[in-house]
Amino acid sequence: MMNLGLIKPDEVVNLLCTRLRQERLSQQMTQAEVAARAGIGVGTLSNLEAGRSVAFDSVVRVAMVLGRLNELEQLFLPQLDSLDDILRYEQSAKRQRVKRKTGHA
Repeated sequence: MMNLGLIKPDEVVNLLCTRLRQERLSQQMTQAEVAARAGIGVGTLSNLEAGRSVAFDSVVRVAMVLGRLNELEQLFLPQLDSLDDILRYEQSAKRQRVKRKTGHA
């Protein structure tokens, strides 16, 4: 497993797009089949596999079709390693916005 923290964002995109294409091929599905099941255009799927910008819901739809929604579910889960983390998370859940930092630069 590659440490994604040590590479540039565009390299992460390329890696994930390659994995997406490999997953589709391993399931022996064409772009047209995945696109139809996901309710997106073939061009959108092609753009996604090529690392070009697409709507985030298209990524979610493709993940659902390929049976990989569990991985997306893990994104942005809170890291609650201590009681302080839990308390901070509970407090932040009540707020709708982050408070502006005051101070002079």
